Amino acid sequence: MAGMYSSTRPSSSSLSSSSHSPPQSSQTFNSKILLLLTLLPLSLALFAFVLQWRGEIDDPTTRWSPKDRLEFPGMDASTSSQHVTRRSSSTCAEILGQSRSLSFPYFRDWNFNYTSDLKPKICITTSTSAGLEQILPWIFYHKVIGVSTFFLFVEGKAASPGVSKVLESIPDVKLIYRTRELEEQQAKSRIWNETWLSSFFYKPCNYELFVKQSLNMEMAIVMAREADMDWILHLDTDELIYPAGTREYSLRKLLSDVPKYVDMVVFPNYESSVERDDIKDPFSEVSMFKKNYDHLPKDTYFGNYKESTRGNPNYFLTYGNGKSAARVQHHLRPNGAHRWHNYMKTPNEIKLDEAAVLHYTYTKFSDLTSRRDRCGCKPTKDDVKRCFMLEFDRSAFIIASTATEEEMLSWYREHVVWTDKALNMKLMRKGILTRIHAPMVIIQGLRESGTFSSLIVSAQNTSSRAELLSSVTHDNTSSKVFQGKNDDKTTEAGLTGRKVLEVSDIVLSAVPPLSPPTINDDDDDI
Repeated sequence: MAGMYSSTRPSSSSLSSSSHSPPQSSQTFNSKILLLLTLLPLSLALFAFVLQWRGEIDDPTTRWSPKDRLEFPGMDASTSSQHVTRRSSSTCAEILGQSRSLSFPYFRDWNFNYTSDLKPKICITTSTSAGLEQILPWIFYHKVIGVSTFFLFVEGKAASPGVSKVLESIPDVKLIYRTRELEEQQAKSRIWNETWLSSFFYKPCNYELFVKQSLNMEMAIVMAREADMDWILHLDTDELIYPAGTREYSLRKLLSDVPKYVDMVVFPNYESSVERDDIKDPFSEVSMFKKNYDHLPKDTYFGNYKESTRGNPNYFLTYGNGKSAARVQHHLRPNGAHRWHNYMKTPNEIKLDEAAVLHYTYTKFSDLTSRRDRCGCKPTKDDVKRCFMLEFDRSAFIIASTATEEEMLSWYREHVVWTDKALNMKLMRKGILTRIHAPMVIIQGLRESGTFSSLIVSAQNTSSRAELLSSVTHDNTSSKVFQGKNDDKTTEAGLTGRKVLEVSDIVLSAVPPLSPPTINDDDDDI
């Protein structure tokens, strides 16, 4: 029995071999599975290739091909395809034209029509005579950061048929033309018949513009209330809001975090510091800015004041008292172009510690002559005081009116352009100068996606010449009621007829553009 048992018992080596070697049928099954997994994706890829080659399906990547990159929300495909074969001859289209690179393709499908219930609702009002090359980037940048509605008081180039038709095609952009009827209406407005703005009446150039802006702001408040806006800002088209200090780059988020008891928010302004004299597109080419006094330690500001001014009259070339946003509420009124006020109370005001207004001033050499051409003052030290509020504007006007082209360029390089890299780096380390790239990136992305150029072409192709002419009913050569008449009796009657406000805490004079503190102010404090 023992022998029989031992002969039928398998050896240990045979057990080991059988335990590690799968059956033949199992090996065959695994091989078939691997073959199937290999052939299946190859078959699908071959099938897709055949269908695409025959033209029966579209390649999703063709959505980003150049022929479709000019689409704009609201445009039909025919408009964009026509633009491929016929480029616009407009100089604005060339400046605002798209790059052929595929940077930021996601901007292409953005819908900037913010008619949703997102809160707070923010509007911006401005008075402008600029062209599309400046206004379009300005509008869409602020749309990206959360502004929903724009009230544009236009004249000059901005009111021309070609420009105004493009602007009118943008959702939630309302144009108000400077017509004779508008001027007559504003001459009967409340603030025109009050004393707090009267010291700026009947003066040319910057004073006239300041009054226009204030009167336009008064009308914009009414329109903002009718549109159910929560906040209103007044900005020029050479200014961009920089909503720093929030988790996301959003003006809406910034203002939504403002406490309910606050009526007005002040944005200190940063001033552009150009590094070249051949800037063409400031929003896309300028990234260096000089910080406001309010965002600097006092010792840093006054300790580097002389190096920061570089021989100019003040720390900033132009104003230094920032711009403000106000809650849209009853009895709100403008207090000049830089502030808001209330007829019934003193507004609760806060000044932001990080957010700012980026002021792109004198960024182009041509800005010297454009300011000169807008004013008819004599280029003398006494007469320019009648036209300009700030000292640098006065000096620039005199140079532009009396110097040759070469002398103007030399003056511009000395007083405006920051060519000393060692000084730039020193002031950068001190925190006086800073680099800000976000607006540049956003606007360049909008441009490369074809947003601006496609909007121009869309407005041109969807409107007949008759529609263009009928849509413009304004008179660009309306009279200048703000300068008044030459009749002294008329001027005197207009001034004596103004009402004196009786609210005890009201500001009796509008807040003009003010220069930053000077080094003498620091000495006075000591």
